[in-house]
Amino acid sequence: MKNTALNETHISLGAKMVPFAGYNMPVQYEGVTVEHETVRTSVGVFDVSHMGEFLITGPNALDLIQKVTSNDASKLYNGRAQYSCLPNDNLGIVDDLIVYKIEDEKYLLVVNASNIEKDWNWISKHNTMGAKMKDLSEDYSLLAIQGPKAVEAMQSLTPVDLSTIKFYHFKVGKFAGIDNVIISATGYTGSGGFEIYCKNEEVEQVWKKVFEAGKDFGIKPIGLAARDTLRLEMGYCLYGNDINDTTSPLEAGLGWVTKFTKDFVGAEKLKQQKEEGVKRKLIGFELIDRGVPRHDYPIVDNHGDEIGVVTSGTMAPSIKKAIGLGYVPTEFAKEGTEIFIQVRKKQLKAIVAKPPFYKG
Repeated sequence: MKNTALNETHISLGAKMVPFAGYNMPVQYEGVTVEHETVRTSVGVFDVSHMGEFLITGPNALDLIQKVTSNDASKLYNGRAQYSCLPNDNLGIVDDLIVYKIEDEKYLLVVNASNIEKDWNWISKHNTMGAKMKDLSEDYSLLAIQGPKAVEAMQSLTPVDLSTIKFYHFKVGKFAGIDNVIISATGYTGSGGFEIYCKNEEVEQVWKKVFEAGKDFGIKPIGLAARDTLRLEMGYCLYGNDINDTTSPLEAGLGWVTKFTKDFVGAEKLKQQKEEGVKRKLIGFELIDRGVPRHDYPIVDNHGDEIGVVTSGTMAPSIKKAIGLGYVPTEFAKEGTEIFIQVRKKQLKAIVAKPPFYKG
């Protein structure tokens, strides 16, 4: 098991540590509901330093990114980020990621922790144009400072006007006394805030200053369990649950990041799938009956026949409802359709609902 640079800090704060994607990670501190509500109402900090970072540079950097990602990275400008995915050759997804354009011929790809090696090998395999690639994953830390009070709470730490950084934009500047920090208006919670990229040796200083600056705003450390409930309330996909090597971006509702205005790995098959129409779709649902849906529970129709499977499910703290995501045949995907979740011997009634479940 690897440790993030803040491992001792989490232990000293009483975090419950669990193995996640090869790292010891804090799953919770005070409790999921308290931490979830902190992010929804004030400001919370996640250590997500397990994420992977690849630097792609040189005159052919954009060509490589265009070839391996589904979104159109030619639309990026300096200081702009883009959600995208790495399609495979067989209508599946190698990973989802964020592409940052730092400057011309210099891009940062941020990938999921569990896929660092797989993604690196996949991108390297397609790097026939000789773009320069560097894996920074072991050297960089990432803090997600999330919540409606993030801008106000963090402004004292930087000369950069945080209120001017639009969603999916970023600035590189001084933050918490450290130069050249990426301050990115991105996150996985739906409650606003920033993601801060700095070097491992700098992150302890950043963490301390962030908590000093936020103490009058009710700032708290937040674990991975609340990160999961927050993202699920927004209907955001989690790789390994809702998307994987066998789910197509079109089935997963990621057509908006699949641009056929360019050629990319797997584009022909995806184009054909789009023309023919997908046979199944990732849907959101809310439980009508009491109970909690969990990953891998069967989804059945009103005759009790299995039609799909729950990919993510939870009791959503902000809306006090049991919610989930799952794949069903297209004819069951319409909003308002009645479906049932098989929980042991019971079939719990649910209704197809369009995410985000939490409207903010």
